[in-house]
Amino acid sequence: MSDEERREGASSSVRLPMVSPPDPAALAAERAWLAELEGAPAPRRWAAFLRRGGPGYLQSALTLGGGTAASSLIAGGAFGYDLLWVAPLSMLLGVAVLSAVGHQTLSTGMRPLEAVRTHAGGFYALAFVLGAVLSSVIWHFAQYALASAAIRDIGAVSGVPVSHGLGGILVLLWAVAWATSYGGGGRAGRAFERSMQFMVWAIVLCFAIVVARAGIADPGALLAGYIPRVPPDFVPPADPTKSVEALGVVVAGLAAAVGANMIFLYPYSLLARGWGREHRRLARFDLFAGMFLPYLLTTTLIVTAAANTFGPDGIPFPGRGFAPIDASRILGETFGSAGGRIIFDLGLLGMVTSSITLHMICCGFAACELFGWEVGSRRFRLACLLPTPGVLGAFFWGDMKIWVAVPTTILTGFLLPAVYVAFLKLQNSREYLGDDRPRGGRALIWNGAIGLATAILSGFLLWKAATALPSWWRGITG
Repeated sequence: MSDEERREGASSSVRLPMVSPPDPAALAAERAWLAELEGAPAPRRWAAFLRRGGPGYLQSALTLGGGTAASSLIAGGAFGYDLLWVAPLSMLLGVAVLSAVGHQTLSTGMRPLEAVRTHAGGFYALAFVLGAVLSSVIWHFAQYALASAAIRDIGAVSGVPVSHGLGGILVLLWAVAWATSYGGGGRAGRAFERSMQFMVWAIVLCFAIVVARAGIADPGALLAGYIPRVPPDFVPPADPTKSVEALGVVVAGLAAAVGANMIFLYPYSLLARGWGREHRRLARFDLFAGMFLPYLLTTTLIVTAAANTFGPDGIPFPGRGFAPIDASRILGETFGSAGGRIIFDLGLLGMVTSSITLHMICCGFAACELFGWEVGSRRFRLACLLPTPGVLGAFFWGDMKIWVAVPTTILTGFLLPAVYVAFLKLQNSREYLGDDRPRGGRALIWNGAIGLATAILSGFLLWKAATALPSWWRGITG
């Protein structure tokens, strides 16, 4: 089958149905602009690309949530700078996976769910959409719990009492207004993406201020933290039962490179922008500038703040079960002022609020693909509300956590390797990609990165099921 025949056959799956699709004239001008940049020196091209990015920042806003904050605080509190290397390595794997997905979508123009169903199989398509929706809906609860705790802590410092429930409702109202503004196309769509860029860099700025106030005790040790190594396990003297396994933190960090909802959202956000073959180089740069770089900076800053606060010369780290909001209180005491504590809380709040918003949009895209609705329509906006029961996490997450945290991690996690395998199959499908199928070194890098991510994730999930399920069962039956 020739490339032309292949694209003709996929015509029913090309072009994302949208109420307000991108302006054809603007897209034509953008394609001409990209063609002019093809022969430009790399620094000039990169500077130009910085002004046109967007989908990469959506991925950054989605992944920078409560889970990232918690894992970074535990890594820094328990192991100092020693595990700084984990986050950038995990995100490099994530960028490799998403760049492969973007290459496929931009090369063919075929909508991803239909591409997976046609060229990988119905089982993989089910895992693709089910994993995206389940991970978005269920982990919504934990995000609201942290968001409401951050608002409550800001209120406590400011002398304005705010209940957990009220904090959750405030976040819900903001997130619903924010999420339902997406999909309008044109200036509205660009305004949404700009707001996400602003939020991502505001998060980075908040934690940069925290680190600047706390200082860096040993810059040499910080740089050495990017050299991969696994330190000894951390055993808190006050309670050895709360020990933290270094290898577990490493494997969990590497396994969390990219979630199912991220893989689902990314290609559809590309199609919503009207991007095509000419945008492939821009898309790869956007993943680096909009996703990898903010993630690297944010995790480094959180780990550094925790490492400078806890440890031999600071406050003893309590061990497993330490919550991000506990760090806010301790950092505030360390600074001796309310300002640093509020800034840390604002950083946490920005992380979880942007993540909540992107969870909603992911569900909107999934519903549109399943039922043939238009992005930006009233039905799309209603579908964005699917995860909103997660606001109950602001009221009940402490009681719900023992019931849903472990099984949700395992259930949604085991769907993700199937998604990785699906896109690995697509990446090597001559029928799907035609002459755009990667070959040589590029194919080796992409296939190796996706294969490595799949192997690490599968190993982590098997270990998690073997170690966490028995204690979870004892907890709920006890």
